Amino acid sequence: MFVSTTEVTVRYSETDQMGVVYHANYVIWLELGRTKLIEDLGFRYADMEKEGILAPVTDIQVSYKKPCKYGETVTVKTWIESYDGLRTKYGYEILTESGEVAVTGTSSHVCVKKETFRPVSVRRLFPDWHAAYEKAKKQ
Repeated sequence: MFVSTTEVTVRYSETDQMGVVYHANYVIWLELGRTKLIEDLGFRYADMEKEGILAPVTDIQVSYKKPCKYGETVTVKTWIESYDGLRTKYGYEILTESGEVAVTGTSSHVCVKKETFRPVSVRRLFPDWHAAYEKAKKQ
């Protein structure tokens, strides 16, 4: 399976009164990881949107294991957990600067037409993207 990595430096504005990253900010970092994975596979989500296709989140699961703190550089690992040509489930790990697992999670998405929100087949509309996802999930 192919795993993409991206680094994030924790900004002061992302922390709460306890000095740790506010829980909702981890979800933003998952999006950064997902975007990086797509780019690492040779595509851009913005190009899909230009074609009138969106990939809304249908489910998200996040487990908090250890806090990340201001000034640390954390690593977001992202991979394709499952993919069937219509739905994609991404897996994530966020590691602290010392390499400990801070967060694990998944997000599920389905591609839809922008105007109707009706599901569409990635396999049919974006065959190159489909092939890359099939290959990435098997590696």
